[in-house]
Amino acid sequence: MSFNNPFPLRLKEARKKANLSQKSLGVRIGMDESTASPRMNQYEKGKHTPDVQTLKLIADELDVPLNYFFCESESSAKLACIIDKMTEDEKRVLLEHVSKTKLDIKSE
Repeated sequence: MSFNNPFPLRLKEARKKANLSQKSLGVRIGMDESTASPRMNQYEKGKHTPDVQTLKLIADELDVPLNYFFCESESSAKLACIIDKMTEDEKRVLLEHVSKTKLDIKSE
């Protein structure tokens, strides 16, 4: 069983949605202008994966939660982004609802 790393695809999707070039994203997170585009390209091609600190800078710049990059399905990625924008109270209500729904399904 092989695992397809979702990071390269998620990075490219989020970068394009933010309307940024590879170079501009790299520069905005502090990379040297001469290496920003090649480094981001290697991340998007899956040849290299940034360290967690760099990942966090990328996530913040692209306005997505860190876990977005690791979601295997599109629906999980969308949910991660929606949940990230919720208040703690909204998250608590959602968690209660999902927990109750899951219990209801199990009892059927």
